Amino acid sequence: MRILLASHNRSLSALLRQPFSRFQYEWILVEDGLDAFEKILSGTFDLILLDHDLPQISAAEILRRKFAAAAQKSPPVIVFTVTEAQRLEIESKNYPRVEIIPRPVAIRDFVDRVRHILHQDVRAVCLGGGTGLFTLLSGLKTLAGINLTAIVSMSDDGGATGRLRDMFGILPPGDVRRSLVALSTAPDLVNELIQYRFDRGGELAGHNLGNLLITALCDLRGSMAEAVKSIGEILNIQGEVIPVTETVNTLKAELEDGTVVVGESRIDLSEGRDPGLRIRRLWQDPPARATAEALEAIAGARYIFLGPGDLFTSVISNFIVQGVSEAICSSRAKKIYVCNIMTEPGETTGFQAADHVREIVKYLGRDCLDFVLLSNTPFSAGAKEAYASQKQFPVRSGGAECWSDCTRARIIEADVASENVLVRHDSLKLASEIKKILEIQ
Repeated sequence: MRILLASHNRSLSALLRQPFSRFQYEWILVEDGLDAFEKILSGTFDLILLDHDLPQISAAEILRRKFAAAAQKSPPVIVFTVTEAQRLEIESKNYPRVEIIPRPVAIRDFVDRVRHILHQDVRAVCLGGGTGLFTLLSGLKTLAGINLTAIVSMSDDGGATGRLRDMFGILPPGDVRRSLVALSTAPDLVNELIQYRFDRGGELAGHNLGNLLITALCDLRGSMAEAVKSIGEILNIQGEVIPVTETVNTLKAELEDGTVVVGESRIDLSEGRDPGLRIRRLWQDPPARATAEALEAIAGARYIFLGPGDLFTSVISNFIVQGVSEAICSSRAKKIYVCNIMTEPGETTGFQAADHVREIVKYLGRDCLDFVLLSNTPFSAGAKEAYASQKQFPVRSGGAECWSDCTRARIIEADVASENVLVRHDSLKLASEIKKILEIQ
């Protein structure tokens, strides 16, 4: 996409460009009206942004000359006005494909308008939690034309998040915070503050500033959903974050030997039990009902992404919220499951990729998957050895026979991970591969 931005106000230019820094847009910057007009006549642009008060000739004069001279199809134009007289001057001409935005600019509205102009936005819903959802959202955010909604698991009860939940009787804020930061277009310093964790200060130690802000907003606004909307406005998020439920609940799992494990943080860990015992059944106590916003987002999606993340505690924990699995299966959206890279002791010990998919299908109620995305990224012997010492191993695809009784979905193996200190999905590799999937008719 090629955008012409004409403004002699460098602060405004920087403000307008910053939310799109992750996109591969080509920006042509000019500071006076005459230069802008010459470039409009000689160049090809997908969008023209004009500050009204340009030196030499104004935006209104540029439009008058442009529409008098242009025989070719005119690209869309946004004009930033300061006064009511400027707005009326342009509106009175009824120029086609010209929109007016008054200053000061509401950046979130501006971003939504630009995306609407440049793209026929595709609605994509991502269900999950933890680091996996953060990585997926960070990647999808870089793709043009994607309108993102994150539906976030509300079962976390560990660490500082669990302490806030117990102290204030609220839904856990941790996974919501990560998703908000993933979709944020706020300055880096603001995002750093939201992610800041206190390492001292008595009872403050271990708490995350963003979690505390969300807790305060829950009290001020009366619910987690309203708190998320408020902090989303502060962060100018590109998309929407929705808690899957407003019901405070405890996640419970029954193992193969009949043992019941209580709490998401305990299900996540294998200490004190045989890590080879698989989870037979997962449920919430009390039963949780999905928010209307979550169900509406699922129903209106063109694509639904499930995972990556801890299979039971981050992904399937969403499906067992009343109404969610039915909404997913009845949706006409394409459903893509992004499989984990490594096994998790206590949750997926010994699992191959097909085992993950069988559990997904089991809790959805039927096989409605269209794609399964697997990592085939090679890792170093050192990384595999380090993970093996923690009883974690790469999730293998297995042969075609593993999938025959598992799913009708198309299995795609691709390089979507990276190895740094840890083995993780790579947000940009993931986005690149998902873009290919979105192009499949």
